[in-house]
Amino acid sequence: MTDSTVGDREENSPGRASYLFEGRRVRVSDLVDAGLLAAGARLTFRRKRSGEAHLARVTTDGRIELSDGRRFTSPSAAAAAASGRGPFDGWTAWALDDDTLLDVLRQTLLDTVAGQPSSGGSAADRSAARHARLKEARKKADEDTPITLTVRDLLGWWGASRRGYLLSRQVSAELANHGLSTVPDFAAVGIDDRVTLTGPSVDAEEEKETTTEQRIATEQAAATGQEVAGPEETKMTGAPEPTSSDEEEDEPIQGQTVGNLPSALRGVESVATSASFEEAFTKMRLNGYSQLPVLNGPRNLQGAVTWKSIALARHTDAEAPFSRAIVRAHAVSYADHLIDVLPYLEQFGFLLVKDQTNRIAGIITVADVAAEYGATARPFLLIGDLDRQLRRVISKGLDLAEVIALCDPDGRRGLDSFDQLAYGDYQQVLSNQQQWDKLGWPLDRKSFRDRLDVLREIRNELMHFNDKDKAGDAAIPMLRNMIELLREYGG
Repeated sequence: MTDSTVGDREENSPGRASYLFEGRRVRVSDLVDAGLLAAGARLTFRRKRSGEAHLARVTTDGRIELSDGRRFTSPSAAAAAASGRGPFDGWTAWALDDDTLLDVLRQTLLDTVAGQPSSGGSAADRSAARHARLKEARKKADEDTPITLTVRDLLGWWGASRRGYLLSRQVSAELANHGLSTVPDFAAVGIDDRVTLTGPSVDAEEEKETTTEQRIATEQAAATGQEVAGPEETKMTGAPEPTSSDEEEDEPIQGQTVGNLPSALRGVESVATSASFEEAFTKMRLNGYSQLPVLNGPRNLQGAVTWKSIALARHTDAEAPFSRAIVRAHAVSYADHLIDVLPYLEQFGFLLVKDQTNRIAGIITVADVAAEYGATARPFLLIGDLDRQLRRVISKGLDLAEVIALCDPDGRRGLDSFDQLAYGDYQQVLSNQQQWDKLGWPLDRKSFRDRLDVLREIRNELMHFNDKDKAGDAAIPMLRNMIELLREYGG
């Protein structure tokens, strides 16, 4: 739903969910519509350290108009344009004359809407529970004790087990409504990797002490026995940043990223430049590695050693120092799109992966990418086989004229062969009791029909590339079982 009014006209809205902003971000216009923000109200963006104060006003259509007449729907875009810098979290940047932040009004709106009577049901209950969780996560972030959890557990707040495009957009929007983001970006890492829910970013020009993100990075490094970088070394490259253009929201990351590969952020064995051939040899043998990064500290990549580089160094000079075996290594960000790094992977054979703190946190190889694309391709191949089997049993057991009468009764599609049938046609035909009876299968039609519908949803997700986590472990056996059943009873 997109209507965000919380006044009298919303009270009697039939079927209203308890949480009206699912799937999109709260807008300034929503605050105006709800009577929480008056048209013409003055807004001020104060930069304490520089002493700058930028003025704006709220327009009748819910935009932020700067003193030079430029108008923005996004508070963050307005803040960046006013200061000529950025990015900023505009919701915590702009304040009314009484110092009330736009973010406070946004939270008031969310609380008001969530507290209104709803139509009930499990969806409404999940929305209310999620609102409470997000409020608690924001409270923890503000107290500098942020919540850390796996991506899988985070998706569970939305009652989901996989990341599709639409779900990722909803998660991003609802997190943003509560001033939250994940570090690292939940869309760019594996589903069982851990992310931390952090609060609004601060004005970098005014930031004096260690930020939440830097503290997280320090704790992560300490927990793994790595050296700790100073604030100037800790740049959070993966967390979503406020947009600097006039956009209502950032699009969630689409497509596979380096961080989606299981090995990308699962740690890496390494040696220092002061290591010996014996140390490198032993670590490579014990772990079954073909290469080993050479690091003087978690962010100081010196290169790598491989079986080939070791052999060449020793072949050239039996007394060669270990440094002679160190070859160039390439590091990429966990948030890089996988397809963009393939040329480097082809060139080097392996790539080291930097996490959100620029620490070398994993390694990917050609084998990892081959396994990933193999896992991605497998359900597509099964979907193709399912289509062929469904078409085969229908064409073998049923009359074409009757099938066309069901699927194209008005003749608009011009069907004249079984080869023109689509998945929806298979469902239409096999859901028809008369056609089902002609097959003579000793199976329950309703159960069969319901499974076809489940597989249709999986098929649509795959064919539209909406599913970031592929079809999942459960979909593969479902597809295989249906294909085997069709082969068995279809003759």
